[in-house]
Amino acid sequence: MKRRAICLAALTTILCCLAASDQPAVACTGIRVKPKDGSVIVARTLEFAADLQSNIIVIPRATASVGTAPGDKPGLLWKSKYGIAGANGFGMPVIVDGLNEKGLGIGIFYFPGYAQYQEVKAEDAAKTIAPWELPVYLLGTCANVEEVVQAVGSIRVGGVVQKDMGYVPPCHYVVHDASGRCVVLEYVGGQRKIHDNPLGVITNSPAFDWHLTNLCNYVNLSVNNVPPVDIAGLKLPSFGQGSGMLGLPGDFTPPSRFIRAVAFSQSALPVATAHEGVLQAFHLLNQFDIPKGAARGVDNGKTMADYTLWTSASDLTNHRYYFRTFDNSRIRMIDLTKMDLDAAEIKTISMAGQEVIEDLSSKAK
Repeated sequence: MKRRAICLAALTTILCCLAASDQPAVACTGIRVKPKDGSVIVARTLEFAADLQSNIIVIPRATASVGTAPGDKPGLLWKSKYGIAGANGFGMPVIVDGLNEKGLGIGIFYFPGYAQYQEVKAEDAAKTIAPWELPVYLLGTCANVEEVVQAVGSIRVGGVVQKDMGYVPPCHYVVHDASGRCVVLEYVGGQRKIHDNPLGVITNSPAFDWHLTNLCNYVNLSVNNVPPVDIAGLKLPSFGQGSGMLGLPGDFTPPSRFIRAVAFSQSALPVATAHEGVLQAFHLLNQFDIPKGAARGVDNGKTMADYTLWTSASDLTNHRYYFRTFDNSRIRMIDLTKMDLDAAEIKTISMAGQEVIEDLSSKAK
């Protein structure tokens, strides 16, 4: 009992130290699944310490938009060519995560400590957008990754304060298309960097190329159990299933989540169809669901606790957007092919809803 009390006291001390950390928690995770039918499914969690007030929006073709330059000045003007569906934030006509009718999918991921956007001179304002406006611009004007790479070369992304947040949001972006190609777009040191992403995985800081290098520290991981080891005649067997993954990091930090996301998405048994791929993606992301209070930080003297606000999956082949929320784990879906993409205005679909628990007592036989 005394030893147990000491262990509990130590655990309490550790948890208090974690809660007192001066770094706010940031914990979004993105993966990709490729079923045997050739479809491409991309999925992610969205964690934050405050409600982003997300809903699903459907942005029709020919929607006119104006970007924001530093100093809250008018920026880039554009008109969308393609219809878009996805999750927004703060009721704004922007996409935090979503896809377009061509099967292009883009998501914003937090990138603190590393994001530094491009310099914007007075003459650059007309080709400038804010960090949170980049996905909706690219989804509205590009059909695939190749076009995205070309498009970002002709615009500037500036350090613009997001009014609801009160600061310039540090972001990087994952871009997928229906061919299965994926890149990560980052702004570091004021320079645009584009990384090929063959794994389709993304988390947060540090920079994406660092995460790829860090994978080398886990080359020993395997889906197969480790055989017994003989040491001086003493046979040491592993404890049950999973010994090949011994050493897999289990914490919520971005480097650890990146390793787990690669391990789980690459080791999952192949599924046959897009429908099965969507369900598999949600199962994989169960490993990254964060309850309130497990990941905390201090921001301006206030303790903040990240949690999983919502989880989404985009079927880039069949143009469907799936989601579930913290309050409702039932998977819901928007079929972009069934929406009026020539509508006169943006449509909003609420993500709100409470969990429904089905009582099966009366079905007992």
